[in-house]
This record gives sequence, C-alpha cells and structure tokens, in this order.
Amino acid sequence: MARNRLTLTNGLEVSYLDEGRGVPLLLLHGYCGSAGYWDDVLPLLTAHARVIAPDARGHGETAATEGTYSMEQLAGDALQLLDALNIGQAFVLGHSMGGYTALALAERASDRLLGLGLLHSTTFADDDNGKANREKVAARISREGMQGHIRDLVPKLFSPDNLAPLQAQVDRALSIGWGTSAEGGIGAALGMKERPDRRGVLEALEAPILLLAGESDNVIGPDKRFPVDGPGVTHRLLEGAGHMGMMEQPAAFAEAILAFVAAAKRGDADV
Repeated sequence: MARNRLTLTNGLEVSYLDEGRGVPLLLLHGYCGSAGYWDDVLPLLTAHARVIAPDARGHGETAATEGTYSMEQLAGDALQLLDALNIGQAFVLGHSMGGYTALALAERASDRLLGLGLLHSTTFADDDNGKANREKVAARISREGMQGHIRDLVPKLFSPDNLAPLQAQVDRALSIGWGTSAEGGIGAALGMKERPDRRGVLEALEAPILLLAGESDNVIGPDKRFPVDGPGVTHRLLEGAGHMGMMEQPAAFAEAILAFVAAAKRGDADV
C-alpha cells in the first residue's frame, strides 16, 4: 500500500495510509506494530469507507522521538493528523495500544468521535506486575535492541492454534515489529505503564462503542475484554482469534467493524 507523509503541527513526521471513500475510519495499531497490521482487512474496509491508518510515533515509518510516549501524546498526534486531513469527525478504532490511545483521544475530544472501537484492548490500567514488565521490556530494548523482544513477543499475540497455519502472518508481524525503532519500543512501553484506568471515559461517552475481543487472546484476558455494557455498546467475540484478529480472522474482524459502523449510522449501534 502506498504511504503518505506529512509533518504535523507539533513537528512530527508521520507516515500513514489513506485509502477508500466514504465515512472516515481512523485505525490505530498496537505496540510494535504499524499500518501494515491492517493489510488483510484494508481491502474489505475500503470498499465501504475511507480508512486512515497512521504509523504511531516511533513505529513503522513515522519518526521517533526520545522519552516516554504517553497515550495522551499519541492521541494528540492522531488528532493533529485528522486536522491536517480536514476530518472533523471519524470512527476511531484502536488495536491494543491503539485502543489506549483511542481512549485518551475520547477523553480529550469526544466531539470528534462518530464511534469508538477497542479492538483487543481494554480500559484498565496495568497492575503492579504489568508495570514491572513494562520496565523490564524498556530495559531489555535499551540493552539489546528490538530483535529479542519482538521474537519473544509476537508468538504470544496469536492463538497457539494459529501459529503453524498462519506462519506467513506471524512472519509479517515479526518483520513489522523489527521495524520499530528502539526509541519507539521504549517510549511506548513506558507510556503504557503510566496510562490510567479509563473505564469512566467509556461510561460517559455518548458515541457508539465497539468492544471486539479474541476468544483465545492471552494478552487481554476474559475479565478485561468487556468492561462496560449498555445501550450503544456492541460486544463481539472472535472465535479462532488471539490478540491479532485482523490477521487471524480478517473477514470476521472487518465484518464486525462494518456492521458496527452501519448500525451507528442508522442510530441503533446496540447490536
């Protein structure tokens, strides 16, 4: 897919995809990912919508900066991209870390949302063990670079049943991960460590909400997948998927997003 580049008003040079026409969907990828995470679902989505998929700060082909990448900072990058593209409102859908970014964006600028999607993500903050693991990841990357961390991380993102049959997708995720800068890997790990619990953001949000989870996700456990319920909240559980539904079950993943968008446009998002 052809990449576009622009420099945001904060000076960050961003690489992003902008494909399709219609209602805008802003797709925010996860930790050590890139816009390449969406390759399998992009053709399915762009047949019905305009998809904007940036590489996050320090990931893919977007420039890296030093220091901690707070979710608020990543949300600011996303909002500046929407501004640069003259997009007032969009469906903002985030995978894993992208979901944490989407929540920070919703807290700051809920009026920009046509809908919010947490894709293999959660509202909950890291517990003490999770925070310690983020520190260990940052320290390891500082010592060794990205290679070993990504080699250990990526297989855990897929359902164990999918590792062999989806070897090409696993290899692609590895390649994308190895393309993450060390500054990005460290900055984003420390930023996720510091993120607050944002369940209250979902509870207060007036826009429709999609919570999409993988049946075999070992990163986001069953107790964290569906933190809120009620009118306007859609729960979708993908069978045969771990943490990487866009690669493991792309047709079902795309269908869940398109059904959510269509229902939101009709005004009956509780499907």
